[in-house]
Parts: sequence; C-alpha cells; structure tokens
Amino acid sequence: MGKEATLTHTTIQGVQIPVIYEHSTLIPTGIIHLVFQGGGKIQDGELWGQGAVIEELLEKGSKKRGNLGFAKALEQRAIDLSVTSAKQSLSFTLRFLQNDKKQAIRLLGELLLDPNLTKQELQKVKTAITAQILAKQNDYDYLASRLLYSVLFANTPLARPKLGTQESIAKIRLEDVKKVLESTLALQRLIIVLGGDIDKDSTLALLTPILSKLPQGTPYTKLGFSTRKEPATQIKYAPTQQAYIYFGAPLHLKDLESESHLAKVASFILGSGGFGSRILEEVRVKRGLAYSASISYNISPYTPYMSGHLQTKLESQDEAIEVVKQTIADFVAKGVSEEELQAAKQFILGSEPLRNEKLSQRLMRAFNEFYMDKGIGFSKKELEKIANLDLATLNAYITSHKEIQNLSIAIITAKPQEDSSALESSIDTTTPKE
Repeated sequence: MGKEATLTHTTIQGVQIPVIYEHSTLIPTGIIHLVFQGGGKIQDGELWGQGAVIEELLEKGSKKRGNLGFAKALEQRAIDLSVTSAKQSLSFTLRFLQNDKKQAIRLLGELLLDPNLTKQELQKVKTAITAQILAKQNDYDYLASRLLYSVLFANTPLARPKLGTQESIAKIRLEDVKKVLESTLALQRLIIVLGGDIDKDSTLALLTPILSKLPQGTPYTKLGFSTRKEPATQIKYAPTQQAYIYFGAPLHLKDLESESHLAKVASFILGSGGFGSRILEEVRVKRGLAYSASISYNISPYTPYMSGHLQTKLESQDEAIEVVKQTIADFVAKGVSEEELQAAKQFILGSEPLRNEKLSQRLMRAFNEFYMDKGIGFSKKELEKIANLDLATLNAYITSHKEIQNLSIAIITAKPQEDSSALESSIDTTTPKE
C-alpha cells in the first residue's frame, strides 16, 4: 500500500535540495510538487497583487505550445498541471497516470523553463484579476476579512490585498514578472515533493536535466509578522442588511514543539470545533445572534495569532461583539471542563484518519511539517501528546495566554440612519487603510 513520507536530499549543480517522498501503490498515479520559496502573494514593494498575476500567467501554458496547445497536450493524457502562489511560495503541482510520467515531466519542464510570458497574455491576466477585484466590492465577508488584516497587521505586507488593487495591477509590467521569476525559480529555493506509485530515483533522474537549467540563485528567508498589540476597531459602511464582524488578537507562541498540541485543543474548544464550541454555544445556541461563528488559532512559528468572525443583524452587532469579548474573557479566566477536553480529544483523534486518507493530504502534511521547521512526523507526535493531555496542563496554558483578549475588530455594517456625519458612507476597496 504505502509508507510514511521520508526526507532525503538530492544534489543538482552543487545545491542540496530537500526531497519529501511517499510511495503508495493504491492507484497507478503519481504526484510531483515543485515548491519554490518566495515569489508568493505577500511580497514587499508597491506592486501588490504581483503573486496573483504570476499564478494566473503561468497557467497560460508554455511559449512553445501557447495556451490552447498546452492545455490540449495535458488533456490528451489526462495530466493535471497547476500553479499556486501561496503567501511565501510559488508551487507547480503535477498529477499523472504512472505510464505517462515521462510525458508529464516533459510538459512540466516546458512550463517551468519557457512559460508563455507575452504582453498579450499579461494584459488578459490583468484584465481578469481587475474584474475579480471589482466583483469583490460586494463580497462583504471578503471586505471585512481584508479590513481586519489591515488593522491587525498594519504596515506589513499582510495588510495588503493579495489580489492587489486596480491601480497596482495596472502598473505591473512583463519585466516585473520576469524579474520575480528569475529570483524565485532557483535551486536554492526549491523543495521537491514526490508521491504515488512512482520510484523516487527514476523520477528524480527525469527531473534533474530540467532543474539543472535553473539558476542556483540565493536562499529565501521566511518572513515573520507580528500582530497589533493594542486593541483597535475599524468600521466601514456599506448597503448591507447584516453586520459582518471579523476580529483577531495576538497569540504568543514561545516553543511550537511544546505548545502546538495545547493550542490546537484550546482552539477547538473555544471556537474551531463547530457545534459544541464555546463561541457557537454563546452566540447561536443561547442568544440566536448568528447562524455561525468561529474562532481559531493560527499556530504558525512565523505568524501566530487568533482570529474569528460572525455575521449578525444590524441591530445586534454591539451585543454580538460584547458576547465575543465576554466568551474569550471567561475562557481565559476559567479554562475548560473535563467534559470539553474529552470531547475535543475524541473528535481530533477520531477524525485524524479522514484528514490523511488521501496521498495528497499526507504529502502536504509532510511538506508543512518540513516547511514550518517541525520535522517530518511532527503531527503524529502531536496526536500522542493530545491523547495524553490532562485538564490541569491545558487550563494552565489557556489562562497564561491573556493576550488573546486584546481584540482588534473590523466591521462592515450599514450606515446609521440618524448619523449624517458618519465617517464613511461607502467602502473604499481600492486603497484599504493600513
């Protein structure tokens, strides 16, 4: 069937490149991820949205075949090739039938080494992304989320919209795209992830001649961002029938290895566990203020924070915010019950097989363990710690993190009828405040 993922290295042009691999014979298919650190959607500089443009532009195929020709070549052999620009990485994901491995890797090489970078295709991409930006002007959940990030991570790249703005997208030139790709598509930034019914060594032998044509480049240093320490609230008005409330706070993580299992259980009980979670019980079940509400901990060594959101009636927004604040305050002051702990354990441990039943899920878990500097196999150790977690230890952790009460809040709501001097009468989605 399959084995657990392993971490080795391969050497190309003198550069040692990490290789994460899991062999699985369940179905005769293969998966290849080439992950390049950097080149993501939170780059510094004025050209916001450049990561989104690059992602879309690389979906336009190779210059040799063009957009339609490249798509046809993939379709003929049921090969799936996609490009994703995450926050701090640019990745190529290739899926193929075992017998088509050589052809699939050849097409991957075409896209990687000679993408269809033309002014014509760039303009099409810029037009499409601008349309997405305009469409989101009526997506109040999106706008509230963006407003929260602009408050919680003010004066950092995270405060900027990943899609960019109409103005920033218009400024992006083909030369800008090529410059980013030249620095990003480099061996010293590469992580290779392989899996499926494919042999690691023979697959690397096919990849190496392609990857050898990339520059060595320079290593990428992952960026870390801190949240606002003091609470702040920002409101924007829109012609909405509901209030969209997003909130966040700092989460101090000193040592991920010793704290992650505690943070995961605490997050589940407070608000990420759905029905039965504290926030949903207080907001929906007891008071009927919202259909859904959630709070979760972002357990990352680079950007740890707590965040949550809900929608409620316009006349209930102040009450809903107070309920959120009080729920978090009670959570920090009193901790949780043995019943809540056991329910959280049962769900987290019981649902683990569902989260890792697919090869792609297991590969991404192994990649994230490596990328976050946890080490392959970290998740299994984390589950063991959760299984053995006692109430006193969990409550000591919860009560020690008083910083999650320092809520910054973003609200998209209707302009009060009686207040003709309201600060804002419309939403400015072009230049979000920081």
